[in-house]
Amino acid sequence: MTPRQSSPVGDAFAWAGRIMAVGLIMVLPGVGGSWLDDRLDTTWCEPAGFVIGFTAGLTSLIRMATFRGRQPPPDSTTP
Repeated sequence: MTPRQSSPVGDAFAWAGRIMAVGLIMVLPGVGGSWLDDRLDTTWCEPAGFVIGFTAGLTSLIRMATFRGRQPPPDSTTP
């Protein structure tokens, strides 16, 4: 049985979804921190949210890149 080949358009949509997810991971904690700053009348939640979001997004990007590189090569011994 041959492995299923994905279409280039399908690959493009998959990568677009991954990139949007990482962007949201980076931005939404800062937006939430800004909302908390307005509600609690503080000034530290927004910067803390953006630092947490940046760290989480960078971690996600690194995990995505290392997962892509660790896929085993196709087995050429199967008929």
